[in-house]
Amino acid sequence: MTAITLERRDDYWLARFLAMGSPCELLVDSAERALIAQLADLAFGEAKRIEQKFSRYRDDNIVHRMHHNHGAPVEVDEETAKLLDYADLCYRLSDGLFDITSGVLRKVWKFDGSDHVPAQEDIAALLPRIGWNKVTWSKPYLTLPEGMEIDFGGIGKEYAVDKTAQLLTARSNVSMVVNFGGDLFVTGLRANGSPWRIGVDDPDASGAHALAQLQLARGGVATSGDARRFLLKDNIRYGHILNPTTGWPVRDAPRSVTVAAPTCVEAGMLTTFAMLQGKNAEAFLKEQAVQHWIVW
Repeated sequence: MTAITLERRDDYWLARFLAMGSPCELLVDSAERALIAQLADLAFGEAKRIEQKFSRYRDDNIVHRMHHNHGAPVEVDEETAKLLDYADLCYRLSDGLFDITSGVLRKVWKFDGSDHVPAQEDIAALLPRIGWNKVTWSKPYLTLPEGMEIDFGGIGKEYAVDKTAQLLTARSNVSMVVNFGGDLFVTGLRANGSPWRIGVDDPDASGAHALAQLQLARGGVATSGDARRFLLKDNIRYGHILNPTTGWPVRDAPRSVTVAAPTCVEAGMLTTFAMLQGKNAEAFLKEQAVQHWIVW
């Protein structure tokens, strides 16, 4: 089966493929099929490269080495160092709520739409294994206490979007949209001078209905929410954004937050920060002076 599919729309080409557990798209403002094929190959290759390098599910990458070095320092390459620097910044800016060591909570939280809420004692047993402040990061060496884990899932997809957009714009100056699972980057105005039209997803009809339409000339858009990853028990909906200090989903969080920012990484950071603010999400985003949409 072909990994990439190409489809001609009215006035652009659309490429589709799967990567990082998400449906991915590349929209190209060009009539040249050969060009979209080349760009799609580049986009697919970059998405898979980043997935393979930073996935927590592989046994042949830097993440696996960090997890299995028994508390000894691991020397990392420049790209990994930049992600760790960014994770450190996010941890500090969020007062410890954005923590890439909290992925270990997935051992008890399975956001599959069921009613299987874990027991408090199972959550509590994992809390000692969480805390970026317990990690020693002194570039290029990371020392991860034994039993702790690093999870780049909270920043990896947005990073892949921006890196892919950079790679493609170095190859061609045509206008494009790089969209990985709803997190995206627009490279510039279309040939006719118009912006791309981007839909803001409706969490009650995710993928099928847009709450609003954003006209974007250049920049990133990211969405965080519970449309597809949640639990429902006793009429209580548990979203997948977890508070690393309690191990529980953030209370009173919005159903979804969408943010437009100069890069997809920045947009993703702000959506997650807003979700972590719970009922104060709107006030937080207003303080940031960014274009945003919130669904409660």
